[in-house]
Amino acid sequence: MDTASGQVVGPSTELMLDKMGLTQGSRIRNIAASAGSQTLNAAKRVGPSGHVLATDLPASILKHAKANADFAGISHIETQVLDGEDVDWIEAELFDAVISRVGLIYFPDQHKALTGMHAQLRVGGRIGAITYAEADLNGFLSVPVGIIRRRAALPAPLPGQPGPFSLGDPDMLASRLREAGFTGVEVERVAAPVQLGSAQECLQFVKERFGALHQMLAGFAAPEQTTPGTKSRKRYALSKRMAGSKRHARCLLPPEGKSPDPCRGSA
Repeated sequence: MDTASGQVVGPSTELMLDKMGLTQGSRIRNIAASAGSQTLNAAKRVGPSGHVLATDLPASILKHAKANADFAGISHIETQVLDGEDVDWIEAELFDAVISRVGLIYFPDQHKALTGMHAQLRVGGRIGAITYAEADLNGFLSVPVGIIRRRAALPAPLPGQPGPFSLGDPDMLASRLREAGFTGVEVERVAAPVQLGSAQECLQFVKERFGALHQMLAGFAAPEQTTPGTKSRKRYALSKRMAGSKRHARCLLPPEGKSPDPCRGSA
């Protein structure tokens, strides 16, 4: 289970699921599902007569999702290795809801991903996505990203480039959804305080949760990646700075982007 992630986006996850209008028997696709607790939470809401399809890359992460489902005794969760931008694949039976928790922001082609989600929804179906808000409201991630970016001499991200804050602007998020054909779009901010008890816990949180940081660290020379005098010490120092006090993450989600009715799939 991703308990650390749950600290960050737990309240917004529950709100997202509340807004999906799920009932017993609903069909849900969870895109970029990871091993996340949102898959289990969705499955509990739709009951044994419902169905939750969790998709992600790579296969190894989905093994954890399936193991979590088996441990919880939930049999109506299916996992499938599938790219979130794969718009050619569509289930024979459409979904009542498509959800993505902190996944859409990393898709290289967000429009392609969203139009694919739109095509997989029944008439009146809903999309729910959780994204991070602006960088200055998410210091638990933007601070380490800024340090690594400066140390590795990495340029600032280009507009439209995928990344944790690529959909931080609520107007941008709403626009992307409308461009993909969704109507009735709503974006809501949710405060998500992050409380970590120690520097070591913070370091572990960063190591496990944020693959983007590891990609950025590839810009360091090999000795800097392996010696405690560089990457490890900097990250540990950052952890000490962050641990023991609340850092507020603010999440944005479009809770009720409904598929157009009656013309599903039209722009």
